[in-house]
Amino acid sequence: MASIAVYSVKGGVGKTTLAVNLAWISASISRRKTLLWDLDASNGSGFLLGVDPSRKRSADSIFADGSDPSRLIQPTAYQGLDLLPADESIRALDRQLDRLGKKRRLAKLTAGLAKDYDRIIFDCPPVLNELSAQVIRAADLVIVPLPPSPLSARALEAVVEEVRAMGKGHPPILPVLSMLDLRRSLHKEAREANPKWPAIPLASAVEQCAVERKPVGAFAPRSPAARAMAGLWIAIERKLASK
Repeated sequence: MASIAVYSVKGGVGKTTLAVNLAWISASISRRKTLLWDLDASNGSGFLLGVDPSRKRSADSIFADGSDPSRLIQPTAYQGLDLLPADESIRALDRQLDRLGKKRRLAKLTAGLAKDYDRIIFDCPPVLNELSAQVIRAADLVIVPLPPSPLSARALEAVVEEVRAMGKGHPPILPVLSMLDLRRSLHKEAREANPKWPAIPLASAVEQCAVERKPVGAFAPRSPAARAMAGLWIAIERKLASK
């Protein structure tokens, strides 16, 4: 089992859309049993997958001693892809983790799910706090989506600093140029400066994910965006294999 965090300290970078599409590719194309764990209070991953929480629940109950997160997992419309949904109660989770005082609580829960899944993908909130630190401790790889802009570059620096603060054995980071529009000079310069980074184009098919409530590969499999998502997944698998 490998765990993959899709993380940025900056909102509006396409993080949730990326997490959902990668989870779908993992399950539908790579045929890996996959869990998408939504840790963002907006429940964006559930919305994009067409999964509405069946009942209200307390997010901090997942992290309490003796809890079993598997009981809250919901199936999706896609074979091999399950969702552990979020709700707004996750906003209080950081305080709960501080009270527990267990720095590897999320890593322990993730390890407990390893028997049932080949890949676990975290859709992370855009924060720097104990929850983000727990995610990094649990992850085998951190994906950082970056729309070409100075603010995104600063966000990457913040993530790199946080990951490296974990010391030896911290997970590798894979930056991804997201919302890339090569007609814009700033975007073109960013691509030329980082030619080896995976890139996801600014495309209407990606935007339609929120309208269709489906991953782009499920409704536009031949689109450039779908091909770019698949290329990113290949880069992720290669990165994991090289660890």
